[in-house]
Amino acid sequence: MIKRIVIFFIVLINIGCDQISKNTVRKHIDTTETISLLNNRLILTRVENDGAMLGFGSEFSPNIKILLLQVLPILVLLLLLIRILITVNMNKWIVFSFACIIGGGIGNVIDRVLYDQVTDFFFIDLGEYLKTGIFNMADVSVTIGVLLILYFSFFKKKIIL
Repeated sequence: MIKRIVIFFIVLINIGCDQISKNTVRKHIDTTETISLLNNRLILTRVENDGAMLGFGSEFSPNIKILLLQVLPILVLLLLLIRILITVNMNKWIVFSFACIIGGGIGNVIDRVLYDQVTDFFFIDLGEYLKTGIFNMADVSVTIGVLLILYFSFFKKKIIL
């Protein structure tokens, strides 16, 4: 019972951080505005993405977009949530990782369902070393979850799903 409460809490925290940050950006940053922070290393800008990562699928028909960017992710996230809720003896860090992925995924699906697009707003520019695409907190949650799963897959106990 405690495990399930913790899982739901982690998922909700990830959704909450994502949705609060996106709502703040929608209210306070115009789509033509750019705000530079940390000596132009972190840039806040607002982009409404009607496709998937890096705009993939933005040219798809509305019905295909609904199927691939809303229905399919909802089914996958629901199945993943059910799986981590019912699996016993799963490493607590793996549970945390999957809860982050689920929370981030739900955050972006909420945008797609409510607005037909996802609000992205972070851009990192570390010069020649690293430049990211424009992303949001849901993307951060998913990335952290995936990186932790990769770490535990290669350096720790095997993951049991």
